[in-house]
Amino acid sequence: MNEKIHHGRNIKRFREMMGIKQEALAHELGADWSQKKISLLEQKEEVEEELLRQVGEILRIPVEAFQNFDEEQAINIIANTFDNGSILNGINHNPTFHPIDKLIQLHEEKIALYERMLKEKDEMMARLERLLGR
Repeated sequence: MNEKIHHGRNIKRFREMMGIKQEALAHELGADWSQKKISLLEQKEEVEEELLRQVGEILRIPVEAFQNFDEEQAINIIANTFDNGSILNGINHNPTFHPIDKLIQLHEEKIALYERMLKEKDEMMARLERLLGR
């Protein structure tokens, strides 16, 4: 199942990831362009390299990203990476601690710190009272 990579769909995905509207991309491409024309472009399976280059410059995306990005492959890589507990790029994406446990631990550490500070304050007050002869 070796399907062609859909350039237009990739333009749309990268444009949306960048938070750029079709109208804004049309404006950047020039007077010949409109939102409707961008919509039609994003439906094209194959887009000329020169146009990919222009869109790439506007979105700051290399032409190769439009030509080579295959969402199905990316989803498979992500699914396999996260499902089997492997470590990608040296980062464990399945931490052994739960974030709530970490918050509880931090809260307990703060409480212990405040308790130590109160104890030190009480000891200092007792020393001052002794010095003052009370």
